Amino acid sequence: MTDTARREMLVVTGMSGAGRSTVGKALEDLGWYVVDNLPPQMLRPMVDLSEHSGDVIPKVAAIVDVRGGRLFTDVRAALDSLRDNANVRVLFLDATDAALVRRFEQVRRPHPLQGDGTLLDGISEERNRMAELRSQSDIVIDTSDLNIHQLAAAAREQFSDAADDAIRITVLSFGFKYGLPRDADHVADARFLPNPFWVQELRAQTGLDEAVRDYVLGQPGAQEFVSGYTAALAPVLAGYGRENKQHATIAVGCTGGKHRSVAVAEELGRRLRELPGVTVNVRHRDLGRE
Repeated sequence: MTDTARREMLVVTGMSGAGRSTVGKALEDLGWYVVDNLPPQMLRPMVDLSEHSGDVIPKVAAIVDVRGGRLFTDVRAALDSLRDNANVRVLFLDATDAALVRRFEQVRRPHPLQGDGTLLDGISEERNRMAELRSQSDIVIDTSDLNIHQLAAAAREQFSDAADDAIRITVLSFGFKYGLPRDADHVADARFLPNPFWVQELRAQTGLDEAVRDYVLGQPGAQEFVSGYTAALAPVLAGYGRENKQHATIAVGCTGGKHRSVAVAEELGRRLRELPGVTVNVRHRDLGRE
């Protein structure tokens, strides 16, 4: 592989307060050259600099956001021009309004678009400006339920050098009562299976425990569901590879995200790892909740 073929430009953008700085630090730890608050007009010069730097700057990440003011309005044209002859991906970090309000209140800073209005006014204005860019991004991560350590881990998982040509699959268990994962590409419902919560000796355990796993996967229809779902996902993931979609989140839910979804997610992850051209990570969003 040539130096040019190895090079990448990752544009990190998204909502203010959604974790751009955290992702930038995680990328630096992975050896990326990260530039914060880069005007979109400077994306092409950064790619050119990387191409002429030899091995000094093999991978560049640029954090681009509304702090650029009027310069940010040209981001669409800059990306369209760059994608014609460069390997560019766009990562969009999102979060719910409630999560963003909480974070801004914690740091006691105004929103960059707030002006004389309220914090929610600024968030709403930014969301409107970002809507088109979000819809055209290659990767969207909802950080609402992630702390800084979990977000950094997600960034490392997504952008490490291991298995660069593979599609990265995140199988995510969750509890419906805590809400759907906003960044899920596919959602499966494990609530058709009997709930171990109502079995006294299993209630305090989780889907990671052998007794719960055997109980869940031993129910009528459980193995057939996992086998059928894996088979249904196989052509989808192959198509993602052809379309250069490099990451997908497959969410599996039950009521509380502790028993059924965890056991099914672990088994689904095991089955998906047998497919060619994928790397699989299994996460459990709500496992630690009471």
